[in-house]
Amino acid sequence: MSKAIILVDFVNEIVNEKGMLAKKGYSDFIKGHKLFDNLNYLLKIAREKGFLIIHVGLCFDEKYSNKPKNSLLLGKVDEYEILKQNIWSSEFHNLIDVRKEDVILSKTRISAFYETGLDYILKRKGINSIFIAGVATDLAVSSSVRDAHDLDYVVNVVEDCCAAASNEDHDCALKSLCKIANII
Repeated sequence: MSKAIILVDFVNEIVNEKGMLAKKGYSDFIKGHKLFDNLNYLLKIAREKGFLIIHVGLCFDEKYSNKPKNSLLLGKVDEYEILKQNIWSSEFHNLIDVRKEDVILSKTRISAFYETGLDYILKRKGINSIFIAGVATDLAVSSSVRDAHDLDYVVNVVEDCCAAASNEDHDCALKSLCKIANII
């Protein structure tokens, strides 16, 4: 196995229509682009080909002690009591085919690589080519792609398995990312 699918931030708070952050446009984008169908088809093909499947979700400890102190994006999660471990907000959406044999990681920053052990897991398994899908294309996907590029992975962004708050945000991010990753 030399390939992995990395799914970033498909947690309820961001992708479920009841989530506070999802209401910023992510849920509508996901519905309008049939993203969950696309994502589950991607997972089906990846499983058939023996890819490592990794889910990375934004999640903070009970007291938010690992929350970024100066983040404009994440600075108020504690005030809203969202994205805390062991609550609905930080669980992966139930329409996504998450299995017990998949690798599950939590993150406390935008990139899927920041202090998650993701790079270690990929290198230990001999993986050199990754396929990234996630929310938001312009935030977590973009940040993760840039880190993966700098860590010398062959990086592929699965365009129809990524979402943003708007088509404009999605398209602008992909336009920038095509300089360092394959957009498929």
